[in-house]
Amino acid sequence: MKRIIITTGAMGAALLAACAAPEPELPTGRALFMENCASCHGSAGRGDGPLAAGLPRPPADLTRLRAQGEAFPTVHVMSYIDGYFRQDDPGQVMPEFSHTFTGPTFHVDTGDGILTPTPQPLVALSEYLESLQEG
Repeated sequence: MKRIIITTGAMGAALLAACAAPEPELPTGRALFMENCASCHGSAGRGDGPLAAGLPRPPADLTRLRAQGEAFPTVHVMSYIDGYFRQDDPGQVMPEFSHTFTGPTFHVDTGDGILTPTPQPLVALSEYLESLQEG
């Protein structure tokens, strides 16, 4: 037997509000960039952020990730940010963001036809970086 409990008053209103509450809004790629990347890469992504001068290696110019006439390297960019492609670089100064960009996942085709669960923040950041491309 299924029981349905009907409540009234403030407690009932709070319960109904909690059940109908929308999911929290996910951060945009731009917001993630400004919070996590702009201090080194600069607000426009050109590698001229306020911390850049103090680093042992200059940050990459993120406006030039796509070679002229080529597609944006989405999978490579996401893997680099996540830390996957940088494991064997002892001089790397960019932090690994695998523990930062977590959350709900999207299924992304990584080029092999297999849909790979990828954290939404990583996808959003990659899409934002693609929008910064020049030339």
